[in-house]
Amino acid sequence: MTPDSLPSPQARARSTANPWQQGPVGIVGLGLIGGSLGLDLQHQGVEVRALVHREATAERARQRLLATKVDTNPAVLAGCSLVVLALPLDRLLEPPQELLAALPPQAVITDVGSVKAPVLELWQGLHPRFVASHPMAGTAEAGVEAGQQGLFRGRPWVATPSAATDPQALALVQGLAQAVGAHWLSCGAAEHDQAVALISHLPVLVGAALLQTADRAGAAGAGDLAGLVRALASSGFADTSRVGGGNPELGTLMARCNREALLVALVLYRQQLEALEQQVSQGDWLGLRQELDRSQELRPQFL
Repeated sequence: MTPDSLPSPQARARSTANPWQQGPVGIVGLGLIGGSLGLDLQHQGVEVRALVHREATAERARQRLLATKVDTNPAVLAGCSLVVLALPLDRLLEPPQELLAALPPQAVITDVGSVKAPVLELWQGLHPRFVASHPMAGTAEAGVEAGQQGLFRGRPWVATPSAATDPQALALVQGLAQAVGAHWLSCGAAEHDQAVALISHLPVLVGAALLQTADRAGAAGAGDLAGLVRALASSGFADTSRVGGGNPELGTLMARCNREALLVALVLYRQQLEALEQQVSQGDWLGLRQELDRSQELRPQFL
């Protein structure tokens, strides 16, 4: 190799920091997470090869430029050094054989599922370089139209490695997360599932209950209460009900795959709600004010 053909110091540094940039990155699924990741990576000059299930989805993904190459043939993943499984939980837990056969043996494989224990248990037996991970970013949108650039910036991206996880593979996924601006975290799979049951899965059901309560109480009221309830709903109601009005398939899968942790969270929430109800029923305004003061102090810690 002549001196002129040697890579520049900048290129060598970039290659060392992010070795997956030397080869294409594969993404399986181009919904909100997969599509957003594809946009971010291409913005950094990375070749992205995407596998989708339907040709209609592939065509729309090409129109939206969600990946460098989009195909319904699993062979599109050949040569990828990193493959991100941006699939619904049910497909992650029952992966098709043609997908498993197409995953490059030397590639690092990671997922974006919001429940980690069952995914880790299955996939660490399916591929030697699997890393269980979960980017904590999202909107109420879903499908091929949902992807957006910058979705992960400033948001947590958590990994749940086991003792069997390849350290180099873990470092590779960490580099990916940091490259798209995410904040990297690592914890046990069971702890992750307990945490997301409280701060992600429970709010989906709470938001759904809020929407259903407003709808049913409005319909049962006198006059056009149902219409008035809708007309008066503003930012506060929108904020507290957003995730309850999101993707119903995703919400159901989260509950199904994280059932035990979610049931514990629901019991604790019901106890807290009953305590607030009792304070209102008894006219304990001082006690209620103290609870609301505490909530005001707590909220910045969760943002």
